[in-house]
Amino acid sequence: MTVESTAARKTTRRSSGTKRTTGASAKKAPAAQSAEPELVQLLTPEGERVQHPEYDIDLSAEELRGLYRDMVLTRRFDSEATALQRQGELGLWASLLGQEAAQIGSGRALRDDDYVFPTYREHGVAWCRGVDPTNLLGMFRGVNNGGWDPSSNNFHLYTIVLGSQTLHATGYAMGVAKDGADSAVLAYFGDGASSQGDVNESFVFSAVYNAPVVFFCQNNQWAISEPIEKQTRVPLYQRARGFGFPGVRVDGNDVLACLAVTRSALERARRGEGPTLIEAFTYRMAAHTTSDDPTRYRRDAEREAWEAKDPILRLKAYLENEGHADAAFFEELEAESEALGKHVREVVRAMPVPEHMAMFDHTYADGHALVDEERAQFAAYQASFANGEAE
Repeated sequence: MTVESTAARKTTRRSSGTKRTTGASAKKAPAAQSAEPELVQLLTPEGERVQHPEYDIDLSAEELRGLYRDMVLTRRFDSEATALQRQGELGLWASLLGQEAAQIGSGRALRDDDYVFPTYREHGVAWCRGVDPTNLLGMFRGVNNGGWDPSSNNFHLYTIVLGSQTLHATGYAMGVAKDGADSAVLAYFGDGASSQGDVNESFVFSAVYNAPVVFFCQNNQWAISEPIEKQTRVPLYQRARGFGFPGVRVDGNDVLACLAVTRSALERARRGEGPTLIEAFTYRMAAHTTSDDPTRYRRDAEREAWEAKDPILRLKAYLENEGHADAAFFEELEAESEALGKHVREVVRAMPVPEHMAMFDHTYADGHALVDEERAQFAAYQASFANGEAE
């Protein structure tokens, strides 16, 4: 079911045959509706627990602490990876800073037999699926093509090509339905990828074939330097209606709401009721990747406003206010976080230096004149350095 405010559904239209008038006789057009669609929210930015008539969840203190631990350790891993890239240990890194609640909440809604198709930023979901965090870094260092067996964790390899994983997810979900299984598929993509043809084609096929797939869009407001208002004229979750299945917008910085909404959508898929589109309304605190400079296209005030909605701080406030966690818990978690950071540094620095010429080896099954030419050019470039290797 689409959760939407009444005001957001109201639109004004002018007939194509109506002429515009000017001067005193012109009638003033009604003000455009500015109300935003309602968010499904269970935990306010201040850490206050609220109820929702359709989506609610009852978690124990231990489960709440577990969600908090997941987000803290995921953020620490992410920050360590960013630091390692700055130190020259990784070629690139795509940070999830600010999106921990969207990923941990949705990731913990999965069953073991469900299958996940990520993009390249779902480090928190990988954590929930039991993928060793250091395996994620091998690809960004250039020493492997993923580093984990997708079938062992039901977590597909990272997908760099925008939107293609939604087609993979849809096809896999159609196979699940034909096999008669009651598992579901969860596909991740960003607001920028929502403009890709692959995503819209996956909506068509999943709706027509009633595939048990949940599309989870992390709307972090920016497709690199392109703001969301230049990508769509309507809230992203409303697009689902045109394809014939439900959409819902959830507070992407509220881990409880993300868990509740995703769990409900996955259960709906397992019942044979088809796909759902979830728009997690969140914010990318860091750069798009470490090759990006967000200060060139967005204002500090925007980031500061979203920092006040930090997903980790709001859950911490709730835990403290309700007496679900004490000082000892936070101290132990801090020590665990430091240990994780140290482990990640040691493992990455022990990885081999990538073989520069290897990227040409498996481009085609057989030889290719253009690849041979590029290989020769790159080899000459490497040899131009005094020690025979580019620093």
